[in-house]
Amino acid sequence: MTTFKDRSDVFADLGTKLSIAEIFETLLDGDMPIRLTAYDGSATGPEDSEFVLDVKTPRGINYLATAPGDLGMARAYIAGDMSADGVHPGDPYDILKAMDSLKFRRPSALALVAIARSLGWERLRPIAPPPQETLPRWRRIAFEGLRHSKTRDAEAIHHHYDVSNTFYEYVLGPSMTYTCAVYEDESWTLEQAQENKYRLVFEKLRLKKGDRLLDIGCGWGGMICYAAKRGVKVIGATLSAEQAEWAQQRIAEEGLSDLAEVRHSDYRDIAESGFDAVSSIGLTEHIGVHNYPFYFEFIKSKLRDGGVFLNHCITRPDNLRTTRAGDFIDRYVFPDGELIGSGRIISEIQNIGLEVVHEENLREHYALTLHEWCKNLVANWDACVADVGEGTAKVWGLYMAGCRLGFQRNVVQLHQVLGVKLGPDGASGLPLRPWWQA
Repeated sequence: MTTFKDRSDVFADLGTKLSIAEIFETLLDGDMPIRLTAYDGSATGPEDSEFVLDVKTPRGINYLATAPGDLGMARAYIAGDMSADGVHPGDPYDILKAMDSLKFRRPSALALVAIARSLGWERLRPIAPPPQETLPRWRRIAFEGLRHSKTRDAEAIHHHYDVSNTFYEYVLGPSMTYTCAVYEDESWTLEQAQENKYRLVFEKLRLKKGDRLLDIGCGWGGMICYAAKRGVKVIGATLSAEQAEWAQQRIAEEGLSDLAEVRHSDYRDIAESGFDAVSSIGLTEHIGVHNYPFYFEFIKSKLRDGGVFLNHCITRPDNLRTTRAGDFIDRYVFPDGELIGSGRIISEIQNIGLEVVHEENLREHYALTLHEWCKNLVANWDACVADVGEGTAKVWGLYMAGCRLGFQRNVVQLHQVLGVKLGPDGASGLPLRPWWQA
């Protein structure tokens, strides 16, 4: 079938009025994989598609025309100007999977003229995005300072983690753990797998009663409580005020205050040193790739000789691509987040004099984890919407379902890297073979 976008000769008549579906086709690079309908009655894409995108308002087409791609689609969807029929907004995984081949292109100048004459020039002027969207990177410098300064990092963490502790309780479940779980098999529950993750980290770090642990980016205190219950003295740091308050209350309720402490502070402000172990679970994504040397040097400075550390973070499958996240993730989910391959991370660790003794990829475990979080969001949808609003709840469903697809398709990975600070004689003091249960 010949679609409108294939017929560039039509643009020769600048009096031609385009339908919404035809305008959408001019923005596509390839065929529309699912059905699209619009407020003017036009449609494109396979008629028998299980899924339908419905552009409901002129503002929706404005978002799509001014930011062709995932950002414009997200704006229209989050604002309620475009619906996704056939899926629950708490878990739009199936429609995202069906749309995986969807690609956009910038329209030609001639196409823009035809679009403008059809819609009116005002529809090609950028308008305010949904309130859930943060500033673009270049504008954050003026308002929040240089990327990965303490002030700007604090604002980025606030944007994502200070949504609402109640909302996170609904989505994450009882463990309140917002990092990849570790499954024995797919039959395990999310809570089993999260407990197993903490067990794995604890064993890899060779922690025992009386040891001292520093947990950087401690979240709601899951690792801290796991270690403190086993007699380890723990200090945790988080930039999220809501996380710190929730974690301190949890520590008190579980009777762990004599062993565990959570500080609302930048990790760079931790003064203590001589720790037996350092854990960093889900923080490296936020610190900036150019800050890796400082970050791992900081970890090294906090360890005693023979001390062990574990870095658990999302990575790319190679070390070649840009480190920056896509527009949707950067504007709505993780402002200033950066990812690179595990090879770069390992190199940076080695370059500052720490020895890497083990690494593993838990990519498929994160896809399972995200599936469970989406199920929780669906099950608690009404309560989540009442707590944070429909737009924010839709951001989370879109983000988690999209990430699940990304982990399944090896667009992103999750690596744990284990290392040790050697003594002056080069001895690690570690067993010759892995000492933990996989």
